[in-house]
Amino acid sequence: MGNQRFGRKRGMKRRLEQNPSKKNQNLKKNRRHSREQKLNRSPSPDDSAEENSEIDSEEEMEVQKKEEEEEEEEEEEVVEYKEPTVYDSLLESLRTKQEEYNTDSEESGDDVEQAHGASDDDDEGSDSESSRLSEPGASQHGGGLGNPVGRIGGTETDDDDSEASGSDGEQELRANGQPTRGACASMSSFHSHLDHKLSKEEVDKLEKKKWTYKWVVAMSNYKWRGTGKCFLKELDSFLFHGLKPTLHKHWLSIYEKSGGADFDSSKQRLFFSICNSYRDILHHNKKPFYLKGLEDDSSTMDAYVMHSLNHIFRTRDLVKKNEAKLAKLQDNVKADILSNEAFLDRGFTRPKVLILLPLASVAFRLVKRLIDLTPPKYKSNVEEHERFYREFGAGVREEKEDEDAAEISESKRSSKPSDFETLFGGNNNDHFMIGIKFTRRSIRLYGDFYSSDMIVASPLGLITKIGEAELYKDKNVDYLSSIEVLIVDHADVILMQNWSHVNTIVEQLNRIPSQQHGTDIMRIRQWYLDGQAPFYRQSIILSSHINPDINGLFNHHCLNHEGKVKLASEYKGVLPKVVLQIRQIYERFDANTAEDADDARFDYFTKKVFPKIKDSTQGGIMLFISSYFEFIRVRNFLKSQEASFCLLGEYTEQSDISRARGWFFDGKKKIMLYTERAHFYHRYKIRGIQNLIIYSLPERKEFYPEVVNLLQGSACTVLFSRFDQLRLERIVGTAASKRMVTSDKGVFVFC
Repeated sequence: MGNQRFGRKRGMKRRLEQNPSKKNQNLKKNRRHSREQKLNRSPSPDDSAEENSEIDSEEEMEVQKKEEEEEEEEEEEVVEYKEPTVYDSLLESLRTKQEEYNTDSEESGDDVEQAHGASDDDDEGSDSESSRLSEPGASQHGGGLGNPVGRIGGTETDDDDSEASGSDGEQELRANGQPTRGACASMSSFHSHLDHKLSKEEVDKLEKKKWTYKWVVAMSNYKWRGTGKCFLKELDSFLFHGLKPTLHKHWLSIYEKSGGADFDSSKQRLFFSICNSYRDILHHNKKPFYLKGLEDDSSTMDAYVMHSLNHIFRTRDLVKKNEAKLAKLQDNVKADILSNEAFLDRGFTRPKVLILLPLASVAFRLVKRLIDLTPPKYKSNVEEHERFYREFGAGVREEKEDEDAAEISESKRSSKPSDFETLFGGNNNDHFMIGIKFTRRSIRLYGDFYSSDMIVASPLGLITKIGEAELYKDKNVDYLSSIEVLIVDHADVILMQNWSHVNTIVEQLNRIPSQQHGTDIMRIRQWYLDGQAPFYRQSIILSSHINPDINGLFNHHCLNHEGKVKLASEYKGVLPKVVLQIRQIYERFDANTAEDADDARFDYFTKKVFPKIKDSTQGGIMLFISSYFEFIRVRNFLKSQEASFCLLGEYTEQSDISRARGWFFDGKKKIMLYTERAHFYHRYKIRGIQNLIIYSLPERKEFYPEVVNLLQGSACTVLFSRFDQLRLERIVGTAASKRMVTSDKGVFVFC
C-alpha cells in the first residue's frame, strides 16, 4: 500500500500514502492560484504598478517558500514525536494480515466480495455521481441538500438509484461525518445514529449505567417510558423516516394483500417507528403466537425484521456508493480522500444483525417471514432453501417413526394444552446457528458467518461457538465484533433454557477482533477503533413478561447512546382462571435485600412451613418450585430430615418420573418436588395432590392456574416477599400486589 503515516487528529492513526514531489506540486499550485486571485482583485492603474506588484510577489514567494519549509519541518517533528495510541499495536498486527489477504483476494475475487458485500452490488450503484468525487459528501445537484430521504424523484428509474441519491443528500448534511444541528429533520435515523460523535462527557455518563426515564406515553393497556427526548408524540413525521422506498412499498403491498386496511394505524407501524429510533427497547408484554397472540406476535416480528433489512441494505448502499466514488479516483488521490470521515462506512466484520431465538421452529418461522418481506428484486434466488426446510422445518426427520408410533405420539400431544402443542409441535432443536447473506439478487442461507449480513442463532448454539473459540486457538467468534442490531425474541422461553448464555453472548459482542478478516482498516468507523461500539449497538428484547434477569441485561449491558424505551404494563391477574373453590393463602416473609431473598425464603420454609408438614399424617403434598437451585436446596434439606419424598425435575430420567408419579398417587411418598421447568417442557398432569405449597411463584403466569387446578384438596399456600412483586402482579394483579407488599399484614387469602 506504499509508504504510509498516521493521521494526527484522530483517536487511532490511519495510514496515508506519502508522495513528497506530488505534495510540493499541490502546495505550489495552491499558492499560485491564491496569488492570481489576489492580483485579479487588486487595481492596476499603470504599468509601473504592475512591475512593482510582480517584484513584491516574487519577494512574497521567497518568504512563503521559507514558511512552507518551516511548517513541513514542524509537521514532521510532530508526527515523529507523537505518543503512540493504544491502537497502534492493533494496526501493526493487522497490517501483515491485510497484505496477505490482498494477495489471496487477487486469486479469488469472491472472497473480497464476501468480506464486506460491496463487490456483488457494483452495477446497482448510483451512476449519477459528478466529477466532484474528490469532495466526499458533495451533492451532484450543484451544492444543494439533495432529495429528502424516502422521496423518489429526479431522473432515476430504479428505486435503488434514487435511494442512493437520497443518501448522498444526507451525507451533505454531515460535516466530517458528524451530523449538523439542523440535519436531523432531513437525515435518516440510520445515518444520524451511526454518524454521531460521542463526547467524553457522554461516554462517562453511559459507563455509569444510570438511566432516568423522563417521559411516558399511554397506549391502550400499557405505557411506553423513555429516556431523552420523547419521539412517540411525533410519529407522523418520524414514521418511515429513512426506510428504503423499495422496502416500504413491498411491505405495504403485503399488508394490503393480507386484508389490512389502515397501515398507518397498525401495530407493526407503531413498533417499526420505535425500532427506527435506534433506541434500546424492552417490550415485555408481547402476546406470543403460541398463546393465541399470532396477530400481535407477527406484527412485532414484521416490524423488527423490516428494521433489520433496512439497516442491512442501508449499510450496503453506503459501502457501495463509497466504492463507486473511490473507483473513479487515482491511487495517489485515493489515500488523501480516505482521511475524510465520510468514507468510514464499516466495522471490523460484515455481520450487522444478530437475532437470538429459543427453538428451531421459531427460527423457521422468522426466516420464512424474512424471505417474504424481502422485495422480489433482492430474492430472485434463495440458495439452500431446501436444506433449510429440511433442517428447520416442522416434523422433518431423517428417521421417521412408523404410523402406530406417530398415532400414539399424536394422542399424547392432544392431551396437552394448546399453547404447548403450538410451541413444541415443530422442530424443538435448541442448538442451531445460521448465517444469512444478501447478495445483489439473491438470499444465501447457510452463508459463512464472516460473509453473512445476519446471524440467527439459539443461545446454546452460539455459546458453543464461543466455548470452542476459547479452547482452540485456530477458532474465534470475531464475527460478533461489529453487531449493530441485537434482537432477543421470545426471551420468556429462553428464560426456561439458560439465561446466563444470553449474558455471556452479549458480553462477547463488539470486542476488537483477534484477526483482520479482510477488512479495509482505512474504512473502519472511528468509534469501532475507540472501543465505543457497545454505545452504538441497538438492543431489542421481546418477551411476554419481565423478570430481574431481563431487567439486569437491559440496564447493565444495553448502553445505546440514543437512549432507552421500556414498556410499563398493568396486569389484571389470572386468579379468575382458577376454576376450583380453593382457599389460596399468601404468606409474606421478610427479606432485607434481593440478595437475601433466597435465604430468607428457605429459612421461612424450614422454620414455619416444614414443621407443619412433618407433624401431619396427610400425604399428597406437592412443593412447586420455580428455580432449579431452590429445588436442589430443598431436596437436600428433605434428605437431611429423612422425609418421604420423590422428585420430578427437568433433569429427572423418564423411568424415574413414571415411578415417582405412581408412588405419589399411591401414597407411598408423602411429598413431591415439582419444578417450573419440568412443567414447561412436559405439562404433566399430576394426580393425588391434596395440599399444594408454592415455594416460589412461577415466572409464567399461565402456570399458576394450571397447577392450582390440579389440586384435589382444598388448600393452597403461596410464599412470597416484596422482591417477588414482578411475578406477584402477573398473578394477583398490579393493584393487589402493591397492597400485599406494603401492607402491615403478612397473610392474604383469595377464594
